[in-house]
Amino acid sequence: MSNELNQDSGRDSRRDSGRAEGGPSVRGALVVGLDAGGTRTRAVLASAADGRPLGEGVAGPGNALTVPVPQLTEHLVEALTLAVPVSARPRVVAVAGGFAGAAGTADEPGRVNALTALTEALRRLGIPAGDGTGAGGGIRICSDIEAAFAAAPDTPADGLSLVAGTGAVAMRITARHCEKTVGGDGWLLGDDGGGFWIGREAVRSALRMADRRGGDTALAALVGRELGVPEAVLTYGSEALPDEGYEGGGYEGEGGARLPWPRSAREAYRRHVLPAVMGEPPVRLARLAPLVAEAARAGDALARAILDAAAGHLADCVRALEPTPGEALVATGGLLGPDGPLTEPLDRHLSALGLVAHWVPDGSRGAVALARLGQGPTPHPETSQ
Repeated sequence: MSNELNQDSGRDSRRDSGRAEGGPSVRGALVVGLDAGGTRTRAVLASAADGRPLGEGVAGPGNALTVPVPQLTEHLVEALTLAVPVSARPRVVAVAGGFAGAAGTADEPGRVNALTALTEALRRLGIPAGDGTGAGGGIRICSDIEAAFAAAPDTPADGLSLVAGTGAVAMRITARHCEKTVGGDGWLLGDDGGGFWIGREAVRSALRMADRRGGDTALAALVGRELGVPEAVLTYGSEALPDEGYEGGGYEGEGGARLPWPRSAREAYRRHVLPAVMGEPPVRLARLAPLVAEAARAGDALARAILDAAAGHLADCVRALEPTPGEALVATGGLLGPDGPLTEPLDRHLSALGLVAHWVPDGSRGAVALARLGQGPTPHPETSQ
């Protein structure tokens, strides 16, 4: 990982120059912001004075409810070790962590787990902010959504936050804390409009095509290839599948040629797809969401309908927060942003509510801003990336 302090930390400590070779001055107080989500934990070391990023480290998942505390601690140690060189650790005055699963009050299990793991990680590394007794601001724990909201320009205190990644959740933020949550109930009970929901809809559309309940869709081939369905089943033409007569429903083979998809091939498709889906954790269906975006870009009507429905679900979450037109709305997650497949359809839904989403890549910049708030200066997160 890039780290301006690590570039020449040994030479820096010998010369005590306060400047990494080829980089800006690193003298003075430092803060650390953490974005700990379902797939990775990112630590960013920054200047307390202006939020300038000076180091970064990435490690494994950081969901404070689903990752056991010992494993969460190890991931935090790994990310912090990469971000904060030994010579800089005494100068860390505040640490803020945005953790998935850490919404709610201080006694909620997720927040307790996050605080326990982060305190231990800081203790191991000799980072003094962990004891909360020095001149710095100690530790601040929040949800990853609260951290993402704080990543918007000028670190807003009140407004709305929307996350659309594997799952989907919206929050009303008041005084930089969660006041109300809509959605985010997990793959079994909710998360409508998130990556899992989109991936599941892709498989359902493919299976409906296979059993003739639904229309033709390129998703059948895309999903089938991802799940290991033999090519002979997808592009009919193998002698292993004798023609039983075309019964309706077709398949777009290589080069765009329209090929019949007989009953035997359709049944073989189902026999491969169902075990492939059932044989892995359900949330893994989220990896199929990019295939829906690919099919939609190619003009597939069913894929486009799935994305529009997903955007509608996200807008419903925001609507349930009773927004005021023009209110601040910060959005993050892999399905949104400049290249996100839900950005355009969501914008259409939000415009009816008088809202415009401001996208941020993750919560690390917001966590840095919150850490800086904890130690005094007014943060300006636009300078911390």
